[in-house]
Parts: sequence; C-alpha cells; structure tokens
Amino acid sequence: MGLKILTNKNIITNIYQHHKVKRYTQFVFGCLLVALAFNIFYSPNEIVAGGVSGLSLVMKHFFGLNSSYFIMITNVVLLVISYFVLGKETTKASILGSILFPIFVNLTQGLSTYISFQQSELLLVAIFGGLLQGFGAGLIFKAGFSTGGTDILNMIMSRKLKMSMGQAILFTDGFIVLLGGFVFGFNKLMYALIVLYLVSFATDRILLGISNCKAFYIITSEDKRVKDYIIHELKHGVTIFQAKGGYDLEKQNVLMCVVPTKDYFKLKEGIHEIDPKSFFVVTDSYEVFGGE
Repeated sequence: MGLKILTNKNIITNIYQHHKVKRYTQFVFGCLLVALAFNIFYSPNEIVAGGVSGLSLVMKHFFGLNSSYFIMITNVVLLVISYFVLGKETTKASILGSILFPIFVNLTQGLSTYISFQQSELLLVAIFGGLLQGFGAGLIFKAGFSTGGTDILNMIMSRKLKMSMGQAILFTDGFIVLLGGFVFGFNKLMYALIVLYLVSFATDRILLGISNCKAFYIITSEDKRVKDYIIHELKHGVTIFQAKGGYDLEKQNVLMCVVPTKDYFKLKEGIHEIDPKSFFVVTDSYEVFGGE
C-alpha cells in the first residue's frame, strides 16, 4: 500500500471537510449577527464603521439608495474583479458571504422599527453594536469564510500595490470612516472608532478564546532551582531547550512552562526570589494540547 503524502492544499481541504455542518451554521449565524448590528445599531444612528456597509450609509444619505441593494451590487462587482485579479480559489471563500450578508441586511432592515436605540446614549450603541458585530465576524472567520466587500479590495491592494494587509485595511476602512465623519459629523466619527476597536477585540476573543494560561520562557543561571520550584512547589511540567546567546554565543538553557493564570504571580515572584538577574518572557497561552 502506497504512502499518501498530504500537500498543503490537501491539508486545507481536510480541515474544511471536518465539521462541515458546524462550520456553515457558524457562518450563517455570524452573517445574521453582523446584519443585525448594522440595522439595529449603525444604520439608524448613522455610524459609519468602515466596510461596504458603512459606505452604503453615505450613499443612502446622498442618493437615497437602499443599503442592502448597494452592498449586494458592490460585492458582486468586487467578486468579478477578484476573480480576474486574485484567481478562482481566493474568490471562492468570499462568494457566499458577499451574497448572504446583503440578503440578511435586507431581511432584517425592518427590525429597527420595533427595536429602536435612536434615543439611546450613542456610547452604548457603539459598545453593543461593536461587540455584536465582532462576535458575528469572529464566527464567520472561524468557519473559514468572509463577507467579501472591502476584504476583497484589501487583498487586491495588498497584492498589486505591495502593501501589507494592515496598511490596506487602514487605508480603505480609514477612508470610509473619515468620509462618514465629514458627512454625519465628527462626533459620529469618534463613536465609529470605538466600534472598530470593539469589533477587533470581540473578533479576536471568538477566534482565539480567552487566555486561561500563561507561557513562561525563562533564562537563568539558576535553572535547576527554578525547574525544581516549578515541578515540586507549583506542580507543573517544564521543557528545557538548549540555546546559544546571540551576542556572546554562550550556551545556556531556556526553561519553558505553561501555568494557569492563577499561578502567574507565584511563578513570576518565585523566579525573582531564586535569581533576581533572571530574564523571562510571558505570553498568553490560549490552547494547550498534549501532556498529562
């Protein structure tokens, strides 16, 4: 029997085949939440938080265009451009979101008649709208999809203009948000910036989860004592790496361990007590697999 070697493309295909029903459920629910955030919080209060949906509010203000129709038409145009510029495979991941999101915007746009926050404090509108959109966007990205729109434009700019995705996002969304500020007033611009931050925060929490552990990377001349302290006092495992200093090329050990957040202080202070001259780096550890 021959040995099957997985290519990178096969690996991605296999990943997307797992839990297909769960992925599509997350995706559809995520699109619905983003549409609800737009229709309940942003559109009635004229908060332009970037993207094609934000641009649709400007178009609605000047020309009275229906937001869902504008989003759909713009997304389709960008999909066609993406097909010729980015290729079929890259475009495929954006097709469903580009069509489903404006459909949900159209289906839910009447809800603002029954659920109205127009008389509410705009700060609360920005907070709840940003968290709702971020939660929905996180589900969409976690399922391996996108809602198209400016995501496509950002990828095209990144490839053709040789800029990073971060720079492209800053340029496109920044331009749309700034345009919204000129049209609807700069106090709305400040709330839009709050929305953007909360969307980013909530999306990361959905994608990465909440960090319950901390990973320590420790360089110390008292590596044996630190190792014993972690194993016998804190009851956690330790991995030892052989390393070499970049400046003096001196060989040294690097201790790596992952501890629950509740033990962070005890380990941090314990290292200082054992070796005040120690050097260590602490990072959030979102998932830990393996071990006993």
